[in-house]
Amino acid sequence: MIKAVIFDLDNTLVDFMKMKRLSIEEAIRAMVDSGLQISIQESNKIIDEIYKEQGIEYQKVFDVFLQRVLKKVDYKILSAGIVAYRRAREAALIPYPHVYPTLHQLMKMGMKMGIVSDAPTKEAWLRLAYLNFHHIFDAVVTFEDTGVRKPNSAPFLMILKKLNVSPDQALMLGDWAERDILGASLVGMKTAFAKYGDTFHTEVHNANYELNDISELIKIIIKENSK
Repeated sequence: MIKAVIFDLDNTLVDFMKMKRLSIEEAIRAMVDSGLQISIQESNKIIDEIYKEQGIEYQKVFDVFLQRVLKKVDYKILSAGIVAYRRAREAALIPYPHVYPTLHQLMKMGMKMGIVSDAPTKEAWLRLAYLNFHHIFDAVVTFEDTGVRKPNSAPFLMILKKLNVSPDQALMLGDWAERDILGASLVGMKTAFAKYGDTFHTEVHNANYELNDISELIKIIIKENSK
């Protein structure tokens, strides 16, 4: 019997990569408008390199970017980029279609709900607050809570403990087969692959279910609990 649904955050509840791309583009334009002499194409290339080196959640990306371009941090240009990024992020940070009604239906069904994310704790909570999701979820586990990333079992075991459910009573929904699906499967959870958020063109995910829309989750829960 499924008593809890656990979600990945980025590219499962929100289109994180779209938000990131649009925010970076606005930040670059703002920095160029503030006097930075560089093309949009070259700027994107350098920022992509920094994220590849430091990880997509790296918080000092514009500082490093300006160091590489100008050999110093120009705070006028930096500030313009940060403000533009934050404004664009707020505008672009929207849930996938049918997320809100699905979460509310799960609440009505009495499901416990949790988040397991590799994002830093502050960034994960900011995203949840922007979306007004911070009151919906019973527990959130991030990279900083365990010090290890998915598919390590630690974050999955921690969220199960926080929700007070056994692995066979939980279903994990995520877009990353090698992290979300594998990690949840290793501890004995049911799994659902968020195909609608897949950015890797995954061909084999080994999940119990595949979703083209998050609303399909309701029928899956009903099916599982009718066995």
